[in-house]
Amino acid sequence: MKREIYSNLDGIENTKGIKDMLRWSKERRGKKKDLSVQIPQAENKEVSRLNQNKLQISITWIGHSTFLIQMAGLNIITDPVWAGRMGVQKRLTEPGLPIESLPPIDIVLISHGHYDHLDFGTIKRLKGTPVFYVPIGLKRAFAKRGYKNIVEANWWESFSHRGLKLSFVPAQHWTKRSLTDTNTSHWGGWIMEADPSARSVYFVGDTGYFRGFKEIASRFDIDIVLMPIGAYEPEWFMSVSHINPEDSIKAFKELDGKLFIPMHYGAYRLADDTGPEALDRLIAHWEKEAMDSGMLKVLKIGETLWPGL
Repeated sequence: MKREIYSNLDGIENTKGIKDMLRWSKERRGKKKDLSVQIPQAENKEVSRLNQNKLQISITWIGHSTFLIQMAGLNIITDPVWAGRMGVQKRLTEPGLPIESLPPIDIVLISHGHYDHLDFGTIKRLKGTPVFYVPIGLKRAFAKRGYKNIVEANWWESFSHRGLKLSFVPAQHWTKRSLTDTNTSHWGGWIMEADPSARSVYFVGDTGYFRGFKEIASRFDIDIVLMPIGAYEPEWFMSVSHINPEDSIKAFKELDGKLFIPMHYGAYRLADDTGPEALDRLIAHWEKEAMDSGMLKVLKIGETLWPGL
């Protein structure tokens, strides 16, 4: 049976091909990047408090797009990846917490199927019996590995999970896990709203800048935005699928968010920018735009934020 093929808003896609890949490869050979400068680890890892926490909202950055989020008494993991390698590239920074130290997981949120966002080797090591909320088209990948508690989501669908509202919203990206499955599952971000206050955390997922941010803002009140800032260089190749630091701030403004937490940088070399470069560009543009410094929270790897929403 022929699989459905998913697409971005307005049919936008990255049309780059083999010639462009060769151009990028040639450009990369001419660039010298210092990969020894790493995103720092938190000095204080709050493992005990996280395992005991049942009431407070907390957000812990594990690295890349992986967060442990505690809301409504639930333990939530986004795009869980503890992998030591991504293809031939070794992970640049260790995950913020050992996977064995996590509390039992109630919910796993997946943004899309790329390997730096969906690692089944990690998933099988998670404690608990989580429900997996995945983009439409990805259920088969979980089911064939024996997982049962799987909820597929299309854009704008919402679900209630023990007092937590989960909504799957658009992103501008693509996906592929094999030679034959390009875009046969969807991609997007997840908005978590804790009843009854409806305070929200928006996990943007992987995306280029797109008009969808304005529509998301028209449908949701966004408090905390977990926003990607890395894997944008070379921009002539990456811009459709990976937002750069300046555009991430533009998107945050359009979302009318209250707190910006950067992610998707510093763990793997997925493009030519480095983690520190992405962060430096973000901070420089934040200051150039005269943004409130209190609205930007740069987490160290393994650091926990207790926002008290």
